[in-house]
Amino acid sequence: MGKVISISNQKGGVGKTTTTINLAAALAEQGMKVLVFDIDPQGNATTGLGVDKDEVENSVYDLLVGECTLEECIVPTSCENLDIVSSNVNLAGAEIELLNVENREYILKQEVEKVKDKYDYIFIDCPPSLNILTLNAMTSSNSVLIPIQTEFLALEGLSQLIITINLVKERLNEELEVEGVVFTMFDGRTNLSNQVVENVRENLTDFIFTTVIPRTVRLSEAPSHGMSILEYDSRSNGANAYRNLALELLKKDGITPKPKKRGLFGKK
Repeated sequence: MGKVISISNQKGGVGKTTTTINLAAALAEQGMKVLVFDIDPQGNATTGLGVDKDEVENSVYDLLVGECTLEECIVPTSCENLDIVSSNVNLAGAEIELLNVENREYILKQEVEKVKDKYDYIFIDCPPSLNILTLNAMTSSNSVLIPIQTEFLALEGLSQLIITINLVKERLNEELEVEGVVFTMFDGRTNLSNQVVENVRENLTDFIFTTVIPRTVRLSEAPSHGMSILEYDSRSNGANAYRNLALELLKKDGITPKPKKRGLFGKK
């Protein structure tokens, strides 16, 4: 049965979607079967994986309001082993439409359960807020992975997120755990980045991934081309960092990577 991980941080601009896209692609490169749920109305994970969010017939919005089945929502990406349930601006109205729906916090969970046996990992890219969509993600998940930008005020909002995770664990999903914290946008040339890493390691008792994601131009460019960094610039520092993060996650889960396949990218 696949592991479901929400990637969340209510603070925007921390590399949340970048981590979703590239960690998913790196795991797919290692032979894992991966599904991404994009539940951010901005649809950046959808665009970043090369899917036209305005042309998709069925999105996660249609799924949540009961207008289509999950099978009708799943779209293959250009990366073999990696599929996505896309999002678009229509999702912004979902919170209001779900307001009076019974057990609305469990709608996504009911859908995720249908495909857990078909994937090794399922990632849910959350919006940068603690709303009904994020609650749905956490209720559906085994764990939450938290990207933290290595800049001033990196810990801002983190304590509230941890409190929310604990509340969801207590009231909605007793299996939910913190998967860990991953540092993003790291610039080793600055004292600030190093100080932030040191500060978080001193003040956070949850698991912290050893792998640190660097700030690179190539990582920033890749989504605009509808590609993961592994497809856009496979030999870049960013690509290697996400490969290392994937391997670290697999090791943490006690999983041996499957043999890599040639021609992994570029297959629709």
